[in-house]
Amino acid sequence: MEAVLTGHEPNPALAVNVRWELLAANRAMGVFLGDAEGEPERPPFNVLKATLHPDGLSRRIRNLAQWRAHVLRRVRRQLERTSAAGLAELLAELESYPVPGGDADEPSPDGAADDLVVPLRLSSEYGELALLYTTTVFGSPRDVTLDEIAIETFFPADPRTAATMRVAVA
Repeated sequence: MEAVLTGHEPNPALAVNVRWELLAANRAMGVFLGDAEGEPERPPFNVLKATLHPDGLSRRIRNLAQWRAHVLRRVRRQLERTSAAGLAELLAELESYPVPGGDADEPSPDGAADDLVVPLRLSSEYGELALLYTTTVFGSPRDVTLDEIAIETFFPADPRTAATMRVAVA
């Protein structure tokens, strides 16, 4: 897992469990987690809570309504598929956070057309970053704990973000 995270630099990557608690991250994730609410060193640090909480990263997400709707759909789908302990409570907490700008920017309720590629547009000390992400899961784990781990990797959505990430992590 550490090799995958480190090998992904200069782009951000992190490993989370089924409840989105941070297990490990590469140095580039500091661009995101630098001012996140909570302390990553003190588990459990919940990545989604830190991202959507009004005092967390949500202050820096330029397309917060779109990103929030996308994240909530992902958690709902995960809950439907796995019924994992703690996910219903996580979803309820995330849904309780304020909706930015009402629902004017909310994607369609079913999210079908909006879910294929949703960029994360994040203000940073380096300017605005536009990132796409992928999720990697272990297809046939030999250890039951690996079955609950996902690696989230972020890729630059434009040349400016790619150049910025190279500088930020250097």
